[in-house]
Amino acid sequence: MEEDKMEERILLSSPHMSGREKKYIDEAFDTNWIAPLGANVDNFEKELAEYVDVKAATAVSSGTAALHLALKLIDVKEEDYVFCSTFTFVASANPILYEKATPIFIDSDPETWNMSPKALQAAFDYAKSINKLPKAVIVVHLYGQSAQMDEILEICYEYNVPVIEDSAESLGSIYKGKKSGTHGLFGIYSFNGNKIITTSGGGMLVSNHSEMIQKAQFLATQARDRALHYEHSEIGFNYRMSNISAGIGRGQLEVLDQRVQERRKNFELYEKHLSEIEAIEFAPELKGTTSNRWLTALILNPEKTNVSSNDIITVLAQNNIEARPLWKPMHQQPLFEGALYFNHFEKENFAEYLFENGLCLPSGSNLSKADVIKVINTIRSLFHLSKVEEKELTVN
Repeated sequence: MEEDKMEERILLSSPHMSGREKKYIDEAFDTNWIAPLGANVDNFEKELAEYVDVKAATAVSSGTAALHLALKLIDVKEEDYVFCSTFTFVASANPILYEKATPIFIDSDPETWNMSPKALQAAFDYAKSINKLPKAVIVVHLYGQSAQMDEILEICYEYNVPVIEDSAESLGSIYKGKKSGTHGLFGIYSFNGNKIITTSGGGMLVSNHSEMIQKAQFLATQARDRALHYEHSEIGFNYRMSNISAGIGRGQLEVLDQRVQERRKNFELYEKHLSEIEAIEFAPELKGTTSNRWLTALILNPEKTNVSSNDIITVLAQNNIEARPLWKPMHQQPLFEGALYFNHFEKENFAEYLFENGLCLPSGSNLSKADVIKVINTIRSLFHLSKVEEKELTVN
């Protein structure tokens, strides 16, 4: 009975297999290439690099590993400053601590919910005033929406500081004609089980600097020097993706564009059929960009309703529907207590406002129409609105 309940639960973002993955997995078994390295790894790297239009990519064990390698390649060291989006998952910031560097957190802007160019400029002004510019800037593209990369890159180029794009949630998104993750020095992607495509667990580091990606591969395979025996002259990591996982990724990559469309359709359905609720504001989509809408995210304006985001999460849970709050800002986390952060507004932190008032709705590409109707009607009932019938569940 308990198992049946779990199966009936509407999940936030569950894996969605296409059936194409098995061919590549079987090839790995048939050739006995089940360890890290193999044809699937090589081809997954090549195919993803072609998809996002970069020169090189390396497949690793997680998006966090990819981000850590990017910081190593930039030579981030103890006490260096690294600027990072505050409104994100902790994996965006943890690699800074791996290298004993100092994170400084940057607020979000209302136009994208991502790194604020205004707050970033304030952080650079501060760093310049104490003669300690950051070694890198980590920009996170949350829920599939790209940050304002033109403005952010202009600021970073002025100070000659490299940009790492944490595109863990935005694979398939487009910013002004280019894929998310391809604007800075490095881009990183995640293939965790809840992402738009998955390898069960894994990540990818991409760049147009092929020699740096080659160095990343070297570091990710325990930094083994060229020798008949095992020779090591620097610290390496066990970060390479397995050939089995890469096979799953190859099958998933073939349907990525379809998955983007399915998630965007979910978003559009939610937006259309919850738009009667004046207090709800959905995550924006900046002009000139296309979000993959990995998760449908929204906030409730507290000046327009007494219903809180936690109220919605609670009533959804009571109806066996998974929903989650938006990310708690890094500068509010106990792990980063005392860290410097820079606001978008003069006296208020916008990322804190998002966390206090926001939530994510079930968004998987494998949601059924009945699932979406149930989520919509559960929320509508909380606001005393009539139910939507299946025949009404359309988008323009």
